[in-house]
Amino acid sequence: MPQALQFVKQLGEALHSISSKSSTRNHLELIYVIPAPRMEGPNNQDFGPEDLLQLADSVGGFSLMTYDFSGPQNPGPSAPLKWIQYSLTTLLPAKGSASQVHSHMIFLGINFYGNDFLLSKGGGGGSITGRDFIHLLEKYKPSLQWDDKSSEHFFIYSDKGVRHAVFYPTLLSLSVRLDEAQDWGAGLSIWEIGQGLDYFFDVL
Repeated sequence: MPQALQFVKQLGEALHSISSKSSTRNHLELIYVIPAPRMEGPNNQDFGPEDLLQLADSVGGFSLMTYDFSGPQNPGPSAPLKWIQYSLTTLLPAKGSASQVHSHMIFLGINFYGNDFLLSKGGGGGSITGRDFIHLLEKYKPSLQWDDKSSEHFFIYSDKGVRHAVFYPTLLSLSVRLDEAQDWGAGLSIWEIGQGLDYFFDVL
């Protein structure tokens, strides 16, 4: 086992041991944040199913970072549904499998923030919050579009001759991802609550 994982394993066990002595009801748990699997293939991963199995008895869960799929140099959706499905399939046995005993330990990453990307040569842009999203809607009055490939909403606007693409979660895109998590028996890890719109909680 790599030294980093060995450290996480020992830390999780130490926290559980100390808290168990002080209280049988209240105990500390270590939630380990893990990167979403890369699409290159199962043999080229920073954290794979074998790593999950090695740590499963020592940590309370795994926060899976299924967001930030795209960036300023590669504008696009924040968390394509197929990428989320690939991530879960890579880390866990088949959906509904009797051996799928660790799915409840996965907290599927859900982004409450969005991105405003520049589409001009050289790219650029960055993350936006719900307040930014509402401001852009009011100022530019764009047409919200649904991307079937990623199952996300986006819109295009122009400012000073520069075209922008904005991807931001909606009730529909969130519902699709919550259904996926429920189908797998996984939990949720929201990044982060203060960045979303108030009505996002209607689907939780």
